[in-house]
Amino acid sequence: MNTIKQILRIAAREIGILRRNHIYFFAMVVFPLLVTFFFTSLMNDGQPLEMPVGVVDLDNTSTTRSLIRKLDAFESSKVVAHYPSVSEARQAIQRNKIYAFLYLPKGTTSDLLSARQPKVSFYYSMTSVTSGSLLYRDLKTITTLGSAAVGSATMTAKGFTEKQIKTFLQPISIDLHPINNPWVDYNVYLSNMLIPGCLMLFIFLITAYSIGTELKFKDSKEWLAMADNNIHVALIGKLLPQTLIFLIIMFAFLFYTFDILGFPHQGGTWSIVLLGLLTVFSAQAFGVFIFGLMPSLRMSMSICSLWAVLSFTTSGTAFPLFAMDSPIEAIAQLFPLRHYYMIYQICVFNGYPFTDAWFNIMALLIFICLPIFTVKNIKKAMLEYVYIP
Repeated sequence: MNTIKQILRIAAREIGILRRNHIYFFAMVVFPLLVTFFFTSLMNDGQPLEMPVGVVDLDNTSTTRSLIRKLDAFESSKVVAHYPSVSEARQAIQRNKIYAFLYLPKGTTSDLLSARQPKVSFYYSMTSVTSGSLLYRDLKTITTLGSAAVGSATMTAKGFTEKQIKTFLQPISIDLHPINNPWVDYNVYLSNMLIPGCLMLFIFLITAYSIGTELKFKDSKEWLAMADNNIHVALIGKLLPQTLIFLIIMFAFLFYTFDILGFPHQGGTWSIVLLGLLTVFSAQAFGVFIFGLMPSLRMSMSICSLWAVLSFTTSGTAFPLFAMDSPIEAIAQLFPLRHYYMIYQICVFNGYPFTDAWFNIMALLIFICLPIFTVKNIKKAMLEYVYIP
């Protein structure tokens, strides 16, 4: 009972610190909310739409103009300029005025009609992988449609049926089914990694900062005295208000994305709740662990920042982890965000049972237990170390 009273007294003291220092309010409430609304609104359309495309049409016939109109009708592409030469179109790409251009040389239509295989070229920038891939798809489709239209007209004149023409022009029909995200919505793929990664960054930093400021403001001995020099009680009481706030923010984010925005979640409510709890607890525990390794406000926050930033690369969202080098694949297991993302895609997104993500769940539980190895060092620092700016 006495231990509970000590925890509550320390928690009340921490609430007073949170109220006096506005850094906590901005880092724990304002910035997470801004990040959430920024990324979800940034990709609100699901995919990039109407990306600027140029055209170099040296043939200028009804056939080539029809191809250009079809390209402009695509959802991802918008023809914004016509250029007299390839050189000028290339310069437009270099100046970032357009992302791609289609080159139709003189004689394209006559070569098409006489089956002489005209060489139609398209150029696109892969500076952005997403825009480059989408525009490549549109440009390739357009060039395929051009030859198919001529082939269809020729075969119709020769008396072929519609079924025969379709079989000849497209012998293999693709039936595409993106599992659980048929819209191929990039908001679903990326927001569920970027936003939790930013939330983990804030949790890392605030946890290390709140412990480090006890040394900085010379309040560490008073803090420990309130817990009868029991570092475990002192840490629990100090982190309790932060834990509650971060849990509210995390579950607000999960509710907003899965309930209001309607992100697919085949795993149901309990998988989302478990994911939120493991994320907050593991991130806080990691912040405590890092401060215990390096009981310095500046160094611990620097390491936390570095770890959080590297997490975005090693999570496996933008580039699959199994395609990276083996050492990087092994090191990636040391980042909580990697395990968050694996649990999300296995249990929440695809609805598979928790047993399929047992390794990642165990990894986050291990992160939660990490402070056990460094709490004695934190106590020693609070009692003996002198803060060095």
